[in-house]
Amino acid sequence: MSEIINNREQLTNNSNKRQAILKQICKDLHDGKNVTEVKAHFDAFIGKITIEEISQLQHDFGDLSVEEMHRLHSKHTEIFKGAIEEIEKTNKPEEQPGHPIHTFILENKELDKLVNGQMQKHVHEFQMEDNSDNVFTLLEDINLLFDIDKHYSRKENLIFPYLETYGIFGPTTNMWRINDFIRDAIKDARLKLTSYNGDKQAVMDVLNFVIQEVTTMIYREENILFPMALNNLTEDEWVKIARESDEIGYCLIAPTEVWKPDRHALEEKAMSEGFIKMKTGILSLKQLELLLNHLPVDITFIDQDDVVRYFSHGKDRIFARTKAIIGRTVQNCHPPRSVHVVENLLAEFKAGRKDTEDFWIKFRDKYVYIRYFAVRDESGNYIGTLEFTQNIDPIKAIEGEKRILS
Repeated sequence: MSEIINNREQLTNNSNKRQAILKQICKDLHDGKNVTEVKAHFDAFIGKITIEEISQLQHDFGDLSVEEMHRLHSKHTEIFKGAIEEIEKTNKPEEQPGHPIHTFILENKELDKLVNGQMQKHVHEFQMEDNSDNVFTLLEDINLLFDIDKHYSRKENLIFPYLETYGIFGPTTNMWRINDFIRDAIKDARLKLTSYNGDKQAVMDVLNFVIQEVTTMIYREENILFPMALNNLTEDEWVKIARESDEIGYCLIAPTEVWKPDRHALEEKAMSEGFIKMKTGILSLKQLELLLNHLPVDITFIDQDDVVRYFSHGKDRIFARTKAIIGRTVQNCHPPRSVHVVENLLAEFKAGRKDTEDFWIKFRDKYVYIRYFAVRDESGNYIGTLEFTQNIDPIKAIEGEKRILS
């Protein structure tokens, strides 16, 4: 025992060696090494781990299956559980009503009640008797659980971008991927329940997977992600996150209070009312912004380095956008499983092999036409890409003629 303590003490002041050991531990788990052995190695040489150390483990496991990713993240949670050092704080924003983290935690409490109370009970009843009433009750639970998408979307679009500005990438890729696995499993559960054909075991498997993964994600958020964010983000950044949360929405509950920092009101710098002279006219900044926001389409512009520089903000946006994406690479604004499509398209634009690309999809109650344009200067040099998104349902419904004088 004294030898183990000495090993820990020797490593305490050597962060490079500790990080090397932690990375090797992650690699051992990835390679399938027995988790009991890996845990013993962790206990002997690390013992306790800080949020900062976890944030520096920027491992990306690549394109893994749902089962393999589930296995790895379960093992990681098992290794770190009970070993994370708490951050001493006198002022606890997460306890202030209306603060984004306070709202996330309230949502987690409701999610925990739903999956480990209500759903767990209904799963047991379904296991005992898979009649239509029990199937319908579970379907109601799953429909409620679909609200989790708002919780995950706020996390992905508001917290992750700020963490990346501080060089913290580990949670943003891997946690987003697990979020998607959970979303897919919830959809699969609803499909199996909607068209239930007597395959009880298949339904049980997906429901138990959902309950387990939602529960584990709550632990990861509250013990790793949220402390990591609270330890790095500034008060101004939390104010911006709080303001933009309404646009995405809330899960199962909504904050009852508007959070205000415990200091004097934050002053926002007013935008200069200057003018922009273009070849075909002059507009004030205010006029230009209003003009772009009144277009019946959504536009987003990324520069030649794939960094998001601008998006229009009309009243009927099709896809949610928040100011947190400004200055972020477009690859990190998409789920990991679709990044390769974005990169392939941008490569075609940059190489000059394409100037446009179009897609059209059904999205909720809309038929959405998505167009991408390579933006080039007078000499043909690529300077960025314009995304143009429009609900074309009203256009498809047009018949006959309507003349301006009729």
